[in-house]
Amino acid sequence: MDLYKVLGVNRSATKEEIKEAFRKLAVKYHPDKHSQSPKPLRDSATLRFKQVSEAYQVLSDDRKRAHYNLTSSSSSYNYSHQYSKASRGYAYASSPSYSYSYKNNIWNIAFRFFSTRAFLLNLAFAGVLFGGIVAFDTSREALWKKRNSGKYLSCLVLLHTLSSINQF
Repeated sequence: MDLYKVLGVNRSATKEEIKEAFRKLAVKYHPDKHSQSPKPLRDSATLRFKQVSEAYQVLSDDRKRAHYNLTSSSSSYNYSHQYSKASRGYAYASSPSYSYSYKNNIWNIAFRFFSTRAFLLNLAFAGVLFGGIVAFDTSREALWKKRNSGKYLSCLVLLHTLSSINQF
């Protein structure tokens, strides 16, 4: 099922166009509007309303839309529906299930992993943390040498003197 065809919009439609198409079709096929219609017409309208709601749910969300656009030509995109009359109006829920049919090679998988936002944020955090540790360690060494420049040499002379005294 092509979700763009369900809403009657093209693939380059804006969010506003998708929203407008959904509202028109939702009003047209809403189950409350067809409650007094014959059963075949009511069932057909209910099914069409589910399809329109599903299409809007996917195409109105940028992430879901991008994923649908990416996978719609090379995989199947199926939904399982739950549709029931609640105490106040109708309730609708769907849970997507994706199945891929293209090959995942190691480079494609690695690129996907290393280009995720979470990985890049963690990498940036680790870089800042490592840079801070290196800067702190370097400044600690420099500060110790600055404050104790003569003490180290005098300690060596004192130890040498004491060791030579103990030899007698």
